[in-house]
Amino acid sequence: MTQKPLVSIVTPSYNQGEFLEATIRSVLEQDYPSIEYLVVDGGSTDKSVEIIRRYENRIHWWVSEKDAGQSDAINKGLRRARGEIIGWLNSDDVYESGAIASAVEVFLNHPQAGLVYGDARSIDARGKQFNLMRARQYDLVDLLSFEIICQPASFMKRSVLEQVNYLDPSYHLLMDHLLWILMAQKAPILYTPQIWASARYHAQAKNRTRGAAYGREARVLVEDLSTRQPFTGIINGASRRIWAGVNRFDAFYLTDAGEYSQALKAYTRAFGLHPPSAVKDWKHFLLALVSWLGLPGIRRWYEKWRANRFSGG
Repeated sequence: MTQKPLVSIVTPSYNQGEFLEATIRSVLEQDYPSIEYLVVDGGSTDKSVEIIRRYENRIHWWVSEKDAGQSDAINKGLRRARGEIIGWLNSDDVYESGAIASAVEVFLNHPQAGLVYGDARSIDARGKQFNLMRARQYDLVDLLSFEIICQPASFMKRSVLEQVNYLDPSYHLLMDHLLWILMAQKAPILYTPQIWASARYHAQAKNRTRGAAYGREARVLVEDLSTRQPFTGIINGASRRIWAGVNRFDAFYLTDAGEYSQALKAYTRAFGLHPPSAVKDWKHFLLALVSWLGLPGIRRWYEKWRANRFSGG
């Protein structure tokens, strides 16, 4: 890897004009000197193309055309990317100042790594922080158990990305998580305790509108990998922990989607399979429980308290 490797950033977008400019500016205002920026718009009908044109003299390549879904759009950009290091930033997320330079430094210090990742803020539609998503150093079983890497806070080595053949378009929600798993099997992944991005949660975000679908796709993903070598032996050897992780993950998104009864059932299954996996998420379990009991005021108080904790209010 060269001392100032080219970093390619890909932004997929579709009718996200409300947030797209903040995303673009968070890339263009980075202090790293060697960035290639690619924007893949899916034929937006809002003001997205107008916003892209406003910055097109600083965007190395962009297109606005119908695609076959998010994975297809992202792959268009990933396959065009020339950088030794690649990131993908969705059109409602933003990078923190200095994120790209920090990620490059980690790669230069650990040239064997195929993927590096950090922490991320959770922000609302107005950009107000309401949570901090801290990761840790994960291994392959952790990822198979649905310990989650925040996608905008991750950067990939292109050579390893090419080995796993980019995103699998048959996955619509967990294509990033599958990609991390496949890359982790090819090369070391490395966590660094730095905040690299802010992930935006809003009314149209997938985690709010398609909660139950996450758990279904998680089950498909594990069943799919269980038929592939070398994952068959790994999954069989840690089956209870992995399936507990699937149920815990399912319960998390069911809670966010307001399906509290189903969330509690999923948490119960997780606890029965592997209690340590289930109790990691005890705060979300309590949110599901108090909401199911008809005490939404407690949940609203908790969410307000959490938001104020980060805003200083």
